[in-house]
Amino acid sequence: MGKINVARVIFGGLLAGLVINISEFVLNMAVMARSMELAFRELDLPPPGGGVLAVYTVVGFLLGIATVWLYAGIRPRFGPGPTTAVIAGFVVWLLAYAWRLLDIGTIGLFDPGLLVLPAAWGLVEIVLAALAGGWLYQEANEHAEPEVGTGGPVA
Repeated sequence: MGKINVARVIFGGLLAGLVINISEFVLNMAVMARSMELAFRELDLPPPGGGVLAVYTVVGFLLGIATVWLYAGIRPRFGPGPTTAVIAGFVVWLLAYAWRLLDIGTIGLFDPGLLVLPAAWGLVEIVLAALAGGWLYQEANEHAEPEVGTGGPVA
């Protein structure tokens, strides 16, 4: 069992974080912009400002790094490749996305119907992020050659 390649976790995690941040931007600034605006107005809250957006951007990158770290950690058990990346993405979705949305929905902060799209979107988003980050990840003792049949440095 190889050691986790921290540099590759960070590099792959930053790519995964970029996927997350671009996806969240599209979701919140285009797809759900009007619904979110109405929801904030109903709650008499101002829309999130630049400071909040900066925090979420940083957290998006940290979530990407954590996702690739999880992929690296479970890779010796499940093997390198897209299936393991999907498993890592799903676990992160359960712990970071589904849990938060369930909490927001059950306390009545937002209409639960408003949370269905972000839940589904987040699942696709984090799985794609895990695939992207896992594609760049390889163990410290592995060769730089792609593994047979993976189509990338290490899928």
